[in-house]
Amino acid sequence: MTQLVASNWGNAVLVCGKCSKKLGGGFGPKGKTSLAKALRKAFGLGKGRKAEIGVVETKCLGVCPGGAVTVVNGAQAREWLIVKKGADLDEVARELGLS
Repeated sequence: MTQLVASNWGNAVLVCGKCSKKLGGGFGPKGKTSLAKALRKAFGLGKGRKAEIGVVETKCLGVCPGGAVTVVNGAQAREWLIVKKGADLDEVARELGLS
């Protein structure tokens, strides 16, 4: 038997947790915040299923770029992004379709 749980997500963004951990931050105003947290904060997305867009840190996605984080837009799952440490969050959001 299965059960459905509703969410407000219009889209889901998957951020590689292993890449984020290797960088030890790299984003946000001071460069010490993980990409997932920086995206949530910069665009007021909130956390959990009540957010407009889900930003989720996953296990390793298997790409493992040096000095960057692998990100997948759930709506465009055929194209993965490699986001370099310190990248402009507005540009990242534009590429992910968040803005």
